[in-house]
Amino acid sequence: MRLLQLSDPHLVNRASALVRGKPALRLWHQALEEGLTLHPDLLLVSGDLCQDESWGGYQKLRDSLERLPDTVAVALLPGNHDHPALLRAALGRTAAVAPAELLVGNARVLLLSSHQAGACAGALGTAQLTWLQKRLTDPSQAGRPLLVALHHPPVAIGDPGMDAIGLKDAAALIAMLQPATDLRAVVFGHIHQHWQGVLPGRQDVMVLGCPSTLASFQAVQPCPLNRPEHPGGRLLDIREDGSVGTTLLRWG
Repeated sequence: MRLLQLSDPHLVNRASALVRGKPALRLWHQALEEGLTLHPDLLLVSGDLCQDESWGGYQKLRDSLERLPDTVAVALLPGNHDHPALLRAALGRTAAVAPAELLVGNARVLLLSSHQAGACAGALGTAQLTWLQKRLTDPSQAGRPLLVALHHPPVAIGDPGMDAIGLKDAAALIAMLQPATDLRAVVFGHIHQHWQGVLPGRQDVMVLGCPSTLASFQAVQPCPLNRPEHPGGRLLDIREDGSVGTTLLRWG
């Protein structure tokens, strides 16, 4: 299974509007065009989909996704710059919206919503953690490679400002993921930069941050492509033996 992760497009109602001084919609369309040349099975957009949390912004996202080939499944995560109810109303029939479970190819993807109304930091909450525990221990899915996706980073990335608005119940999530033997990677957005590490206590599980399709923040890790300021994304390949390959993407 091939997963294309794009993140933090920050679309708004007005098509020509600049967000952070950049043309958000045009850059989003460019990201889709670049990413689809890689023939993914699943497109994951990991949060901050609509900067102004408007119906028109979500319509523009929906219009762009409706042009995708039928062979590409779509998964969406609400971020702190999102309105989950509007997101689901606009795109619930087009895409899987977190919290949700997806089976794509040989892999399983658990989508988590870390959105907190009125807050920049994220949290999963008791109800969603209970749901996650049930999904992680489902015996019918044993042996299928597993990815977990959320908007906020579940670990500190080494940037004090970003770490202050990370995931508030990260410790509970990490503890819950420890015994998940099929877990291969945890992927997230929010930080507008490349980042790669491992899950605390699980050296075999990658934790991967994704660049934004809109604008980059000051990077805390060197960009492997030496293009930290460019828009980008990430590609993950779940191989037949269950191992995972990851490729950082940049363009522009």
